[in-house]
Amino acid sequence: MNINEIRNVAVIGHSGEGKTTLCEAMLFNGGMIDRMGKVEDGTTVMDFDELERAKKLSIYTSVAYLNWKGFKINLLDLPGFYDFEGERHEALAACGAAVLVIGANGVLSIGAESVVEYCLKFGKPLIIFINGTDKANADYLSTLNALKEKYAGKLAPIQLPVMNDGKMTGYLNVIQERCYKFSSQGPQEVPVPENLLPQMNEMQASLMETAAENDEFLLDKYFGDGKLSKEDTVHGIRKGIATGNVIPVMAGSALQNRGVINLLDEIIRYMPHANERKNTLATDLKADDVVNVLRDPDAPFAAQVFKTVHDPYSGKLNYIKVFRGTLKSGATVYNPNSDTEERIGQIFVLRGKKTELVSELVAGDIGAVNKLTATDTGHTLCAVGTALTFDPIHFPKPSLCLAVKPVNKGDEDKMFAGFNKMLEEDYTFAVEKNADTGELLLYGQGEIHLEVLAKKLKLRYGIEVKLTEPKISYRETIRAVSTAEGKHKKQSGGHGQYGHCKVRFEPCDEHFVFVDEVVGGAVPRQYIPAVEKGLKECMARGVLADCPVTGVKAVLFDGSYHDVDSSEMAFKAAAALAFKEGIKNAKPVLLEPVMRLKVAVGGEFLGSVMGDISKRRGRISDSRTDGDITTVVAEVPLAEIAKYSTDLRGMTRGKGKFTSEFLRYEEVPPQLAEKIISEAR
Repeated sequence: MNINEIRNVAVIGHSGEGKTTLCEAMLFNGGMIDRMGKVEDGTTVMDFDELERAKKLSIYTSVAYLNWKGFKINLLDLPGFYDFEGERHEALAACGAAVLVIGANGVLSIGAESVVEYCLKFGKPLIIFINGTDKANADYLSTLNALKEKYAGKLAPIQLPVMNDGKMTGYLNVIQERCYKFSSQGPQEVPVPENLLPQMNEMQASLMETAAENDEFLLDKYFGDGKLSKEDTVHGIRKGIATGNVIPVMAGSALQNRGVINLLDEIIRYMPHANERKNTLATDLKADDVVNVLRDPDAPFAAQVFKTVHDPYSGKLNYIKVFRGTLKSGATVYNPNSDTEERIGQIFVLRGKKTELVSELVAGDIGAVNKLTATDTGHTLCAVGTALTFDPIHFPKPSLCLAVKPVNKGDEDKMFAGFNKMLEEDYTFAVEKNADTGELLLYGQGEIHLEVLAKKLKLRYGIEVKLTEPKISYRETIRAVSTAEGKHKKQSGGHGQYGHCKVRFEPCDEHFVFVDEVVGGAVPRQYIPAVEKGLKECMARGVLADCPVTGVKAVLFDGSYHDVDSSEMAFKAAAALAFKEGIKNAKPVLLEPVMRLKVAVGGEFLGSVMGDISKRRGRISDSRTDGDITTVVAEVPLAEIAKYSTDLRGMTRGKGKFTSEFLRYEEVPPQLAEKIISEAR
């Protein structure tokens, strides 16, 4: 396959807009499937995972290809739900272009906005497909106007829907001046309706102007002649799409397979091929320099792994995008990320869950290789003798945490091992044990994400777990000085036990400080370390809510001993008695972790976000505005932001982003402290 005959297209958009159904229609039109499956029935090519079928939504990026008029189109169906944003980052690292699917609802969804902004930011050429024009409440014009209002000057509607009784029955290709009506045999050409001629002429003039603005030669020609030819208009539009200055808009119904053939034609016509794409930069480790990787099929091989899956039949599969050269079965390649050589066994192209063996992959193509031992997502594979690395794929950090534990006792180690295996496929979650509470914590992108991880663990490894709110790592400290005496005396016949110490407890800035002020041998030297050890061990559990204690200075200043009955164990026990009494009398208080919260949000939601932070006992310390986005920095107790990712999405319609990091411990307000202590007891 010639490199210029390959298109890698991400199908992307908000959840429920019809992305998977559109992929199904394109695969059907390309002859890759005999009939279109349905998301509701769990019969689509792209949503093949058991969890996806159960939830009736896309969870993972899936890949399939089709051949269309001599071109190969690799489709990547991306999840639209916020919790699976990491899948978007993986897929768009491999794709040269995207099709944004939005519903003909008369409004622009937040999910659609984020996709457009992402593609504009990273220079991904984009086509917008307004879906669902066959529905009774469809409103194509209002949807188009909402897009124009948001992205003025960039939109280029290249087709005009032909509507009948509110439903799309055909389309008019504005540039080609050809009209088609939908039929059971596919689109059939019909004369351009008289009532659409004025609108067509107006749209043509607008498209000519847009094309001219993207090419200086065409601009001169447009000013000179007052118009452009069809070929010149297409050329100018293509150039604008490649640079991100133009976004074509089309419409149809994926479910009814209407407008999909036209979409495939326009993907071929307008989307840039590999050699027209912007520079692909990589680091040449040998030359210690940044280089531009040209998509030459005869140059030394270079590819990047953009996704890793564990297939029940093929084992570990690494999805790769070949940027340069040709990968052949049996070849040995070098992985500079792990500094290892890997032998390529089988090479596959993908059709959802099905893998199809091929002998090679050329530059610009997407496929998969199996059984690589030291290669993971984001890694580069290159020809032996070269050392090239592409930029790593950046993943969003986890924003929600829940405690996780197995339903069946004894499954803790298996559960941890299962999650660690799943980390090879998903870089957007993490698992760690909290040293203070002893809980295993599962961090992810949201509640749905964590729920999916738990279900995936059960399906794959047979380990059922339950998710709960994590315990807050409270601490206890003291605010006053107190003196306490601990005496451990036990006589039960024979050798007894005797330990006696007097300790002064004081607040301090360090976690724990021990001072020996004993004079005259009241406590013999050999027993002083036992007192210190006994006090240290007691710091693990305070007197208020059994929380770890911090900020204590313990001064051993007196005591007594018995020549026969004293021992290290007895003095440890005496220290514990002194600790309990001393801390209780030193005005103990409860401390809570306070986080530094950074929230990035648009101006329309700023007031709501700042008001909400105040309700969460937060203190805003800084606020910076960059363009349309304001970043608010605040100090907020961890207990108040346990589910902040879900709440922020609701407040900002999915637009807000945040990060949080531990800052310090602060005293809990008395009323709240009483409640926490009461619950602990």
